[in-house]
Amino acid sequence: MRILLFLGTNIAILVVLSISMRLLGFEGFLQQNGIDLNLESLLIFAAVFGFGGSFISLFLSKWTAKRMTGARVIEQPRDRTEEWLVETVRRQAEQAGIGMPEVAIFNSPQPNAFATGWNRNAALVAVSAGLLQQMEADEVEAVLGHEVSHVANGDMVTLALIQGVVNTFVIFLSRVIGHVVDRVVFKTERGHGPAFWITAIVAELVLGILASMIVFWFSRRREFRADTGGASLSSRTKMISALERLKRASEPAPLPDQLAAFGIAGGIGDGIKKLFMTHPPLDARIAALRAQD
Repeated sequence: MRILLFLGTNIAILVVLSISMRLLGFEGFLQQNGIDLNLESLLIFAAVFGFGGSFISLFLSKWTAKRMTGARVIEQPRDRTEEWLVETVRRQAEQAGIGMPEVAIFNSPQPNAFATGWNRNAALVAVSAGLLQQMEADEVEAVLGHEVSHVANGDMVTLALIQGVVNTFVIFLSRVIGHVVDRVVFKTERGHGPAFWITAIVAELVLGILASMIVFWFSRRREFRADTGGASLSSRTKMISALERLKRASEPAPLPDQLAAFGIAGGIGDGIKKLFMTHPPLDARIAALRAQD
């Protein structure tokens, strides 16, 4: 239902944008300058490619994650640690009301974990070898709860939807800008000249950077919610302890760019860099947990 409502909302946004441009006289401006641009067709084109790319990435996310990190799915536990991992995730998944995720370990000496998958009932939860070595069992339990909460909250799907929306607007606006520059500035009368392609590419890069701030903002906000979920599936004390342990670690295990938003911790940054962080500062997350009643 959340997905249907989200998609319905964004279709409505596209319709409103089209009507607004017409009411504001943008189409009239284009016609007066001899610009033959079909905004409705362009919106459909942008939505198909914008959402298409985002959802293809989502559907391939588990397969991609396993190969990028070399994660080994625990089919048959080899020792007590792996048995405990699988049973802990099973118990938390039941508490969260989701299907049992695949549980995996990826080889990295630094602590990190991630969850991904297109379906909350067929997800993947993976932890690094370093996390198992450097954290106490209670802290690992909290980290697993954090990742299971991401799955239960549908964060992977919602992030894909938001990415699809921003992709749509980036594709749409970059081509509008390129078309206007090509017709008005360079006076191309038919088809598209080099100015269209050059301008559209530059505009897409600039708009893509600006739009990514929206995606990163959502990524940061959902971490607080997942921390609360992790505290609920383990305890607030365990979740705080796990975050403090991550804070003391020299650096979390690096994840591929496609998985950075799904890790337990991200990098740090100052100034404008904060706008491009996938995770809020650990101090802020710890403070938010401590402030809860």
